[in-house]
Amino acid sequence: MTDESTVKKNFLTEEIEADFASGRYTGKILTRFPPEPNGYLHIGHAKAICIDFGLAQQYGGGTNLRMDDTNPSKEEQEYIDAIQDDIHWLGFKWANLLYASDYFQQLYDWAVALIKADLAYVDDQTPDQMRANRGTLTEPGTNSPFRDRTVEENLDLFERMKNGEFPDGTRVLRAKIDMANPNLVMRDPTMYRIMHAHHPRTGDKWCIYPMYDYAHGQSDWLEGITHSLCSLEFKNNRELYEWFIDRIAEVCGHPEGVPHKTRQIEFARGNISYMITSKRKLLKLITDGVVAGWDDPRMPTIRGMRRRGFTPGSIKRFWEEAGVAKRENLLEFAKLESFLRDELNKVAQRRMAVIDPIKVIITNYPEGQVEMMTVVNNPEDESAGTRQVPFSRELYIERDDYMPNANRKFFRLTEGREVRLRSGYWIKCVEAIKDADDNVIELHCTYDPLTKGGSNPPADEEGKVRKVKGTLHWVSAEHAIDAEVRLYEHLFTKPKAEDGELMDNINPDSLKTVTGKIEPSLADFNAGDPIQFERLGYFTPDTTSTPEKLVFNRTVTLKDSWAKQQSK
Repeated sequence: MTDESTVKKNFLTEEIEADFASGRYTGKILTRFPPEPNGYLHIGHAKAICIDFGLAQQYGGGTNLRMDDTNPSKEEQEYIDAIQDDIHWLGFKWANLLYASDYFQQLYDWAVALIKADLAYVDDQTPDQMRANRGTLTEPGTNSPFRDRTVEENLDLFERMKNGEFPDGTRVLRAKIDMANPNLVMRDPTMYRIMHAHHPRTGDKWCIYPMYDYAHGQSDWLEGITHSLCSLEFKNNRELYEWFIDRIAEVCGHPEGVPHKTRQIEFARGNISYMITSKRKLLKLITDGVVAGWDDPRMPTIRGMRRRGFTPGSIKRFWEEAGVAKRENLLEFAKLESFLRDELNKVAQRRMAVIDPIKVIITNYPEGQVEMMTVVNNPEDESAGTRQVPFSRELYIERDDYMPNANRKFFRLTEGREVRLRSGYWIKCVEAIKDADDNVIELHCTYDPLTKGGSNPPADEEGKVRKVKGTLHWVSAEHAIDAEVRLYEHLFTKPKAEDGELMDNINPDSLKTVTGKIEPSLADFNAGDPIQFERLGYFTPDTTSTPEKLVFNRTVTLKDSWAKQQSK
């Protein structure tokens, strides 16, 4: 056990410490993370990962990564690989990589033992019939007409199920518990179902597969897991979790080298505003064309968030600060963004990009002249150094950095007023050139050669000092590179995305794509690299970006602009 002063306290740490203090467990804590490899991990999984791996680390123990590969019809090697990659990306290492399929033979043998003890039986009812006979919260269920089959008949049928003699869905193996139990989970739950499907690891060896509730607890038991930490949705299943272990222990004894029973403790899931994590509903967003796939940067999947530019540190800090609760609550996505900004501000390289360009011509700047301006890469990190950025007579600035004949409260570019170009010169707007529809298409300005680098000009002979309040970013028109810039917002318009009809809450402006003008050095960055487009926000190259077509995703704005937009 580690020094208690280094552990952030919550009800899970209290329970774990009490278990070791009482002598219930000796040695080190061992937890597990058991994802089903039928899809990609999402932000909710990240909470479970942080708890399972984080608590084990804090107490000097370990965590097993165990793939719950009990449903081969939905599982693929692609997901197995992605899960491992995402956990590594989050910064965690597992003690052992295991699979529920490692225990298929043992689970089968134990099922046979339960049948011999008259604690399990083969049921021929259809799924609809079993559902109808299950009862309700206020009414007991009805025993299956096949519940009283003899042990010999059940053994024969179960073996024939294993041998592939029956079609899918025609028979199941059920635990014989109590159809009147107030906990519906305990009303003769299914242990095995027939499924003629090719398994990624075991091939066609098996055509019956254990249900999660049967496989999970025994897998924990076999591995010597001390604490099975899971979300509140499994609270009602805890009784069944322990029933299987207790009955198998009575019939077969403890597994060799595992003298204890794993303890299951539940915690509340963390729901985040403007997000959903239901795999079924996320799939609908994909099939309906709302998003482009599981790794769409608007998705709550780890894959999507990585592509958008989120960092492991910000996600882990978010869940650490959220804490561990016994009740579900709605956490603010804005808090996650604030942690992200804090981290990116320290590490992101600064670059200049213009995403809604208007051309500026400096009429008194020498034609054909190009100067290299020295620009700081990150004012928060001196070791990041500087770079050289080309400056020329024709530039691009942001369109909303100009306003015709603006009042004194507008500190950017307007007629007759000076502004500073970042690390460039001071310029003054002289004239706005318009097209036939009265749209401004070009700005003519003059510059002061004494302000190179954006520094203040010397005082005049009378000691009078000129001042400017506005500083603009820019890109040399001659050297600018075109890039596709994807501006992401929340996928949903409501904090509780599932209030009402989900599809009615889709934000039509969750993605806006523009063509920006960027400084040349931006072509040297790779997907995932953190960049701050000065004055605009944090961005990263997309995974599809190529030297021939640069694509950048906005990770997060510099400030929380969403709340301001919604208050209008």
